[in-house]
Amino acid sequence: MKKLFLPFVAVLLFFAACKKDTSLTTSNLKKTDTIQGTITSNMTLDASKNYFLKGQVFVKNNAVLTIPAGVTVYVQKNDLAANKSVLVITQGAKLNVSGTVDKPVVFTSAAATKSPGDWGAVILLGKAPTNVGMGNVEGLPASADTQYGGTVSNDNSGSITFLRLEYCGGINPPQEDEWIVDKASGLCLAGVGSGTNIFNVMVSHSNDDGFQFVGGTVNAANLIGYNNGDDDFDFDLGYQGKLQFLLSYRTLAFSQALRANGLESYNDQYPTTNPPLTRPVISNMTIIGPQGVQTVKTNLNQGVYIRKGTRFAIRNSIIAEYPEGGLMVCNRTRPVLLSNTGSEFKYNLVHADTTARTFCWDQDVAVVADPELTAFATNSVNNNSVITASGDLKLAAPYASVPDFTPQSGSAALTGANFDGPDFSTPFTIVTYRGAIGGGSNWAAQSNWANWK
Repeated sequence: MKKLFLPFVAVLLFFAACKKDTSLTTSNLKKTDTIQGTITSNMTLDASKNYFLKGQVFVKNNAVLTIPAGVTVYVQKNDLAANKSVLVITQGAKLNVSGTVDKPVVFTSAAATKSPGDWGAVILLGKAPTNVGMGNVEGLPASADTQYGGTVSNDNSGSITFLRLEYCGGINPPQEDEWIVDKASGLCLAGVGSGTNIFNVMVSHSNDDGFQFVGGTVNAANLIGYNNGDDDFDFDLGYQGKLQFLLSYRTLAFSQALRANGLESYNDQYPTTNPPLTRPVISNMTIIGPQGVQTVKTNLNQGVYIRKGTRFAIRNSIIAEYPEGGLMVCNRTRPVLLSNTGSEFKYNLVHADTTARTFCWDQDVAVVADPELTAFATNSVNNNSVITASGDLKLAAPYASVPDFTPQSGSAALTGANFDGPDFSTPFTIVTYRGAIGGGSNWAAQSNWANWK
């Protein structure tokens, strides 16, 4: 992982302001300065301070914003979706977050009583390809400062490690239109290129999605989505990157979600076959829904929902406790999967609250338990295993106050991973276990970084 060391330069020009703020009364705060407006020159935050992010802040003019370990950024709460506070890293600019396991960087609501949707998102806008050309991030006024996409596959929007985002996702209204690209939420990566480094990021209590990959080619590892309102991992508009060690976990279903999934992927709205086709390549993912049987077709749907012409490759993963199935494939994508054209679903452990719905076909939104899809998924080539009771996964303590997803003795997850083929070579770490946690290291239980409250 590359590290970019910059001199300490803290300059906010023109519309920007960085000053002491006395509006935060939390007793344990360090001295708190305000960040607002536009950052147009390199700026490094002071590790001895915390910060109050006020309104819509844009980093532009190829500037680099560097946030050292241990800094907490308290984000202003605004009720109107159009006024939600956001941090936007525009094309050509960079965000360097240098948290550590003991001193993560945290963005959280500045409200005395925090709630999902208090603020918007951290948004990175890059120059990597999408299948709609240049676009503007949803939820903000269209301008040069909200534009993403281009032709630079290895574009670099910075480096992020040990970052936690809390109580964000406020730009989307409740019951958002399911047929459009989601508005910016959580960590939004739009047209972000493979030159960007992203490791160890947690998004919790978002009112909407956790992680959004809108086009682009960025790779990432060690990502956690926890109790988010909508999808924990969302892919759109030609994203083509590689992801490993993903954890999606929720203990409840949020009432505002139209249909929440652990992972959702689509190609584009219609769909078309405009290149590049959305195709996330994922290994060692664990998706765990709320414990017990959930009401089917309310606000909690699938562990993995593949739709609108997307391609995908998912291996070595665990999917459990979702009422409408571990894997659902919409009618516009199902033929692509069954014909094995550019997609695969292999070596996974899959459970659903309703066994007959483990593998489903969305036939014009009516969920159909699909014998053909089940036969495809469980054949000797794809080697997926159906787990009839989630406890049979034998994970250590998946529903404890600090959950532990480590496979225990006798768990099928301890073995069975397969990384054969070019898709799963570099940059994947070759392991023997399936799911996000294993190998004697529980990276998601490092409590100073991963907060399960």
